[in-house]
Amino acid sequence: MTAKNYWIYILYCTNDTFYTGYTVNLAERYAAHLNGTSRCKYTRSFKPLGIAQCWKISGTRGLAMRIERHIKKLPRIKKTQYISEPGLLAQLFPTIPVAKKVLKKIADLSR
Repeated sequence: MTAKNYWIYILYCTNDTFYTGYTVNLAERYAAHLNGTSRCKYTRSFKPLGIAQCWKISGTRGLAMRIERHIKKLPRIKKTQYISEPGLLAQLFPTIPVAKKVLKKIADLSR
């Protein structure tokens, strides 16, 4: 299996909840969530207000799915901690070559 870049992201939604996902193209996926064209029923019902946090990782799809599943299982307080301290993800998954907070706005990603 070849390494590829994936984005793990947490969206903040209109019902004051978080939605977690992964993708290879964050700008495109976020636009799909906003427009309701995503296959995700959750964000069609509860529109995202913004990207609370995202990480760019280099690895396999299986790794991206494992990290997504890990975050989805966390209680809200731990998700909030990951949002405010993005480096915690790298501590839990030390094999991730890149795990960092992305400071660019979503508009910058689509350029």
